[in-house]
Amino acid sequence: MPPIGSPGPPPGDRRSAQTGTHVSQHVADITAPASARPPSLLRSRNFLLVWGGQTVSELGTRIAGVAVPLLAADTLHASVFQVSLLTVLAWLPYLVVSLPAGIIADRVNQRRLMILCDLGRAALMLSLPVVALVGQLTLGFLYAVVGLSGVLTVLFTVAYKSMLPALIPAAQLVDGNAKLTMSQDAAELVGPSIGGVLVGLVGAARTFLSNGLAFLVSALTLLLVRDAPRPPVRRERVPLRVEMTDGLRFVRREPILWKVLLCTTASNFWVMATSSIEVTFMLRELHASSVQVGLVFSVSAIGGLVVGALAGRLSAWLGTARVIWVAMAVPGPLYLLMPLAWSGWGVLLYGVGLAAFSANAVLFNVASTTYRQRVTPPAILGRVNAAYLWVCFGVIPLGALLGGALGTALGLRAALWICVLGTWSACLFVVFSPLRTMRDTPEPVVSS
Repeated sequence: MPPIGSPGPPPGDRRSAQTGTHVSQHVADITAPASARPPSLLRSRNFLLVWGGQTVSELGTRIAGVAVPLLAADTLHASVFQVSLLTVLAWLPYLVVSLPAGIIADRVNQRRLMILCDLGRAALMLSLPVVALVGQLTLGFLYAVVGLSGVLTVLFTVAYKSMLPALIPAAQLVDGNAKLTMSQDAAELVGPSIGGVLVGLVGAARTFLSNGLAFLVSALTLLLVRDAPRPPVRRERVPLRVEMTDGLRFVRREPILWKVLLCTTASNFWVMATSSIEVTFMLRELHASSVQVGLVFSVSAIGGLVVGALAGRLSAWLGTARVIWVAMAVPGPLYLLMPLAWSGWGVLLYGVGLAAFSANAVLFNVASTTYRQRVTPPAILGRVNAAYLWVCFGVIPLGALLGGALGTALGLRAALWICVLGTWSACLFVVFSPLRTMRDTPEPVVSS
């Protein structure tokens, strides 16, 4: 199951993961006559470049998500615990460097920062086949590549989430976020299969050539993007500790942002607990083959693709406020199909449950990210995005540890029941919030 609020997983993990304008204007923009609407994003050169680059990058990341554990387990003969450390190293940078990354993203040119991160990640990925070729590849070197890539991914993610509002009109943020999220689900649909085929054909180490190439393509598309003019921001000199917590203080003052953050954090915690045992559950409890496991994860991406294509219409129909809590609450009963799955074709019930969560994650991510981009002053958007990542991704390693502990102590099926019910319970934060009594989010009062 993908964590909520992510543009994609860092290398070493196969999961995808969970703004200064009038929010209430969004529905009017969608339902306005065609002549009054802004031009289609398909005519926006900047957006198409970013979208195309990120689609290729997401595909490369999903390929690496398969190649990294296979390289560790098969080529380097790592133990189960040593392979699990790759997941910890991939996500740990979100806890360690997210807040400083927010300050950096607010102070520098975000597009150039993203280009440097892409080039750095490409160099790291391409180093693996080179080192393997000369016979010097070790588990320690793989750990270093995954950890450093994770740091660059955090920097890229914070800048990525902060740059979009400067590239496209505010009325098109829902559509833009939906298209970018659809790319993640499309990559999740085909990336693991391509990765498995490439590993079989050329070996795990050489597979990283495709991942490095994907990051180079992303860097090239960003290089061709024309920077949107940004008004100069006068910065007062404040202590670094105060500046690092600016984003958290802003979120804490905004009741809706705070509730959404709590919801995202709780969901990611339980989602990662589920993810840590789901493959073992399918193999040992459902006796699924590797082909069936791959099919389950492919089925799961369909929900996100379908909802991503309809995100704008669903937001207009349900309302910009209501869609946030409905996306979290309504698909919940389908999660229960996962622990109810049985051997044989009954394993596809697990895929249906994952597809329901994928649909939830896409719609929730699009709606909540768009809201955050609209109500946050541009001068601190990087720090607010960083605060979100720090909190809601910081719990991911803890969730993974709990899932493993529950599976060991209670058995896999009982642990899965607890995890899926915990995932569904995250909706309570937004159901019992100001969003529940609103159709559309009101015009925010924003102060920088």
